[in-house]
Amino acid sequence: MSDDHDADEPPRYRHIHSADAPDAPSRTTHKYEIDRAVGATEFGFNRYVAEPGQRIPWGRHYHPDHEEAFYVVSGAVEFTVGPLDDAETVRVAAGEVLYVPPNTTQEAVAVGDEPLELLAVGAPKATDDAVIEEECPACGAVTGRTFEVADEGATYVLFCEACGEEVDRLVSGPAG
Repeated sequence: MSDDHDADEPPRYRHIHSADAPDAPSRTTHKYEIDRAVGATEFGFNRYVAEPGQRIPWGRHYHPDHEEAFYVVSGAVEFTVGPLDDAETVRVAAGEVLYVPPNTTQEAVAVGDEPLELLAVGAPKATDDAVIEEECPACGAVTGRTFEVADEGATYVLFCEACGEEVDRLVSGPAG
């Protein structure tokens, strides 16, 4: 028996297939929340599957105290990183990694001719709340979003913080 396991306790590791993780509502075909499936508490870990043109995840946002790294398994993604008036677009292809430090505005879209498979890791998990900054199609203000959970967790309904209008509905992808 190894030093890290007490025979009276369950193993401290988890082994899953990523497609068995919860498939959270998003703008992508799938957003598998692997961190939730394995019970990770110190970091976030998601697997995205997206068709070209699909945005990842909710749109233009930043994390005040949370850093992220993105690894492209297959396909390609374009990230727009930085403030609107000085943003840089970075294309990240299969085998490449993009690191985004805390408090850095970002948005991403799958590009190219094939589906994107993207792994996203962020930490610390306790501070992964995203601040969304997008123009509202109803009132034109650049604001954040609030959301409500609908359909027993299968849908997130997003609202403009300024005018309260519904601006989007995100749904879970088909069963993996």
